[in-house]
Amino acid sequence: MPAIQLTIAERKAHRAEAHHLDPVVMIGNDGLTPAVKKEIGASLDAHGLIKVRVQGDDREARETMYQQLCDELGAAPIQHIGKLLVLWRPRPEKVKAEDEDRKPGPREFKVVKNASRGGQRPEVKRVRVLGNQRLTTGGIVKKSKPKQRSIKKSQS
Repeated sequence: MPAIQLTIAERKAHRAEAHHLDPVVMIGNDGLTPAVKKEIGASLDAHGLIKVRVQGDDREARETMYQQLCDELGAAPIQHIGKLLVLWRPRPEKVKAEDEDRKPGPREFKVVKNASRGGQRPEVKRVRVLGNQRLTTGGIVKKSKPKQRSIKKSQS
């Protein structure tokens, strides 16, 4: 998977977002092991923008690791300062399974009651209405009436 190419403005924006981040993954003296690559991939999926700290002192080795990570993981190189590498990859969309049996949850309404005297502020309150309740025009929460079932008299 090739590395993602970003414009200078996009890279600059990601660099600003990454400024306050702490390193999520550390690459030890063993270098890029499969476990490290897997952890970096999982961190990119979870966060999107991460910092990686490299322990080695060889700058050339760090640069090759940086390019290798970007190419293999399909990430964009954002910044390489000293022993810190900043990588970005767009987070995948989460697929939410819809449950057909699930009922709608509670709803919140804003009820505004005008003051009886002019010049005063109206009273505003938030009301939570559950699935078996309804809101009247006066702003009162009432329990809904159960559905009436038609009872057919059996002919005897």
